[in-house]
Amino acid sequence: MSNSLNSTSNSPIKGDSNGIKRLLPFLGPAFIAAVAYIDPGNYATNISAGSKYGYTLLWVILVSNLMAVLIQTMSAKLGIATGKNLPEVCREKFSKETSILLWIQAELVVMATDLAEFIGASLGIYLLFDIPLVFSAIIAAIGSFVILEIQRRGMRPLEAVITAMIFIVVIVFGVQVFYAAPDATAILSGLFTLKFQDVDSVLLGAGMLGATVMPHAIYLHSALTQNRIVGETEEERKKIFKYEFVDVIIAMIIAGGINASMLIVSAALFNKNGLNVSDLEVAFNEFGKILGPFAAICFGIGLLSAGLSSSSVGTMSGDIIMQGFIKRRIPIYLRRFITMIPPLGIILMGINPSKALVISQVVLSFGIAFALIPLIMFTSNKKLMGKLVNHIVTSICAWIIAVLIISLNLFLLYHTFIN
Repeated sequence: MSNSLNSTSNSPIKGDSNGIKRLLPFLGPAFIAAVAYIDPGNYATNISAGSKYGYTLLWVILVSNLMAVLIQTMSAKLGIATGKNLPEVCREKFSKETSILLWIQAELVVMATDLAEFIGASLGIYLLFDIPLVFSAIIAAIGSFVILEIQRRGMRPLEAVITAMIFIVVIVFGVQVFYAAPDATAILSGLFTLKFQDVDSVLLGAGMLGATVMPHAIYLHSALTQNRIVGETEEERKKIFKYEFVDVIIAMIIAGGINASMLIVSAALFNKNGLNVSDLEVAFNEFGKILGPFAAICFGIGLLSAGLSSSSVGTMSGDIIMQGFIKRRIPIYLRRFITMIPPLGIILMGINPSKALVISQVVLSFGIAFALIPLIMFTSNKKLMGKLVNHIVTSICAWIIAVLIISLNLFLLYHTFIN
């Protein structure tokens, strides 16, 4: 799973291969982390935003993606510079009691993440094959165990499977955008005109922006880069980071494009026809009515692919979190089984899946500060990071983003539980 840099010509950095071939060994970590940005929770918010406000909130996706690039870059950089993941560094720098508390909240975050992803996969099977939701959940569980078995065979096979699933989502939404025939002028206006229509649009925009950065993706990315290709010197680590940055850019552009496509399709079809759609099952049915069965099938396939791929990433994150914070591990199949219990319970109780997705996003908001603040602290530490330490401008931007995201999540929590 890891490659040590040495003086041989086979080194990904020191070899004679051209730029593209040299880049290939570094591609993958950001694609796995990017799955967190296109999980079923994003489906719910983007479809709702497009149907209610048209293209108006497209700029929120653009801003969210720019934030994601910076945050995931810092996470990848931490793993490269220290050879440790974020939970491991937290364990070293904080007290034992603090590490245990951080581990508990991170496990709750992973469970909330898994709730959204497992329900999304189950809903995708239900919509595609008209199988009762309970049995769809069992099939989704089997699928997630299959992906875990692929993970046991190494990171490269898993990266290939995850990347393939991401591109399935790209293709299905590309097809839907084509059939929806959106207004290109309105798209450009929505991307670059920063505005809201009313108070509800502010709240929805806050939900889109505040729920973009997933805590488990921050923990995970540092683990994916910590031993992948090891630099013996600071100069080698800087070169590794340069290539990993390209990986982040490509993955985040794809994730941002998918999210934008969700909103664009919803705006072009639902908003144009005066439909306010906030339920994924309703969205699936409306796609079938407006564009035909093929478009609805594409939507269901995308939801299923996003759910299955992101569920495996959530399980992997949980394993890294436990090992990093408290130096403990449980069998990954047992972890998968435990994390499936809450969503299965919700499905058995007959709770609306789309509502459960929204609740999971609220729970996720609790964990963002506990991942993001330590990440900025550590990557701004010259002694820890060496030449890969954040530039002062990077640190300032990161703290501004942290304050913005945390404030938005507090705003969402207030409106969810009090107002």
